[in-house]
Amino acid sequence: MTSKGSLKMTTERQQQLNILKDRFLIHMYRHPSSSWEEIEEKLVKNEQLIDTLILMEQTGGEPDLVKTPDGSYIYVDLSKESPKGRRSLCYDREALNSRKEHKPVSSVMDMASEMGVWVVDEKLYYFLQSIESLDLKTSSWLLTPKEFRALGGALNAEKRYDRVFTFHNGADSYYASRGFRAYIKL
Repeated sequence: MTSKGSLKMTTERQQQLNILKDRFLIHMYRHPSSSWEEIEEKLVKNEQLIDTLILMEQTGGEPDLVKTPDGSYIYVDLSKESPKGRRSLCYDREALNSRKEHKPVSSVMDMASEMGVWVVDEKLYYFLQSIESLDLKTSSWLLTPKEFRALGGALNAEKRYDRVFTFHNGADSYYASRGFRAYIKL
């Protein structure tokens, strides 16, 4: 759909809007009291936002709209497991550079920057888990506080036994089953 005053939609952008609309309507509990028409209007006016959502989709994030406790709206990865196209990454560039052997292709923070997204932090991760169960077989790196990162570690989390657990690893570690969840502000 191209409404009057909107930007010209490429086929890829239109396909992404259709995916987002379907997901929006199926999962209304993630964004109560919101209307697709209002959301679509904001998306159509911002090509860069749609392009970022395309990247989130292509890397397996299955982004959907969420209303946060403060009442703001974000698009965030809600794939059941950590996004497949964003796994096997160490935490940041410093960690990547410190690896002598078996370096992963990139880092969480580098990939997030390239995609134009924010990495989910612990507080947001726990909120998302209150909406629905995620990372039952995988784990996700979390945005790590600077003081913790300065000590060499980075945070990750997962849900097991109907409980969310936050863990730590060396920031230079990486696992085939650990990726990262991202979000963008609407």
